Parts: sequence; C-alpha cells; structure tokens
Amino acid sequence: MPNYCPNCGESLGGTTKGEVRKTARRAYEGEKPKKKRKASAYNKRYAREYKRLKKKHPRTSFAVLAKKAHKAARRKK
Repeated sequence: MPNYCPNCGESLGGTTKGEVRKTARRAYEGEKPKKKRKASAYNKRYAREYKRLKKKHPRTSFAVLAKKAHKAARRKK
C-alpha cells in the first residue's frame, strides 16, 4: 500500500515498512496450506435441502431457493 502526502493526498509510491516486513517474513517462512473447516450439521442439512429444491425447480433463482432451503434446514433437526 503506497504512502500518501498529508497535504494533497497524492500517492508517494513505494511500500510501508510494515508491508515490507510482512512480505519478507512470508517469503522466508513459506506459505502454509490452509486447513478446510469441517461442514457443520446445519450446513449439511442446508445443502441437502438446496439440492432437493434445485432438482424440483431448476429455473428458480438462487435467492428464492436459498431462502426456502435455509427455512427448511432450520425446521428440521
């Protein structure tokens, strides 16, 4: 992220010290692969409901189907 002039707000270019430190540390340590989070029981119910509704009503918009799927997922235990 560039520095900005306090008077006119124009970009002064370059990077901040913090940014340089972050990128150097990342390059030294290497990127660690992110762990995928486990799907919750609610998320699994929602996915099942959404797929069922999508199969039944393929031309309905995502927003409408998602609302109905969330409602059904909350209802079921």
